[in-house]
Amino acid sequence: MSTPLEELFVKTRAEKRAALVAYIPAGFPTIKDCHRVIQAFVDGGVDAIEIGFPYSDPVMDGPTIQEAAVKSLENGTGAQDVLDALEVAVNAGVPSLVMTYWNPIEKYGVEKFASAIAARGGSGVIHPDLTIEESAGWLAATDHSQINPVYVVALSTSDKRLAQVTANCGGFVYAASLMGVTGARASVSSGAEDLVSRIRAVSDLPVSVGLGVSTREQAREVAAYADGVIVGSAFVKAILDAPSLEEGISAVTHLVRELALGVRGQ
Repeated sequence: MSTPLEELFVKTRAEKRAALVAYIPAGFPTIKDCHRVIQAFVDGGVDAIEIGFPYSDPVMDGPTIQEAAVKSLENGTGAQDVLDALEVAVNAGVPSLVMTYWNPIEKYGVEKFASAIAARGGSGVIHPDLTIEESAGWLAATDHSQINPVYVVALSTSDKRLAQVTANCGGFVYAASLMGVTGARASVSSGAEDLVSRIRAVSDLPVSVGLGVSTREQAREVAAYADGVIVGSAFVKAILDAPSLEEGISAVTHLVRELALGVRGQ
């Protein structure tokens, strides 16, 4: 049985374009308003949604997403709110998954967490800090719940390790386009295209590139060689910088529309 995420990449490959994947932390800017951001994503035309599980020690997240995570935690966001946001995204008709560090999964219960994702129609989980060597229990849980375990690979990942990691991935491979943390940048790393090529040499899975994309031009550039374009910090920044929530929602919708053109090569 395939997940909606897997079916999405079959569709976008047939359309000869990349998928646009949007990220928002659950509970940001508030627990309820996060649901409005999700709807703005859908209205603007995203292909898939990542719901972030806010965490107090986010090693991969840059200052923008860290600021959003702090606000989310101050709002009292917990596992139930993450799962509720996931369900909102799924019910909006978009393949959706959760991005979380390992500690919240372990705290919730490994099998229980995988089951909860599946019960809400989620396609999988991105887990940036879980290594292959420590994955046996998680892979068993995701296999049982029939959701996709998505691993993150970096420019520094060796060819041998790329083969090991991608062999255990599901849905897509998350290619981190640069060394460092998340955040919108003036340009996307030139190493990203090379990393995607290296992944393709060892795996037939779709490859989605994240970290740094914030404009239509950058989305078009990445879409020329990747199956998916992941955008997070740019959406969070649009909300943080807006004078009001309404203007923030409007800015998000506008940015999604621009990026949706970019992933279509326009």
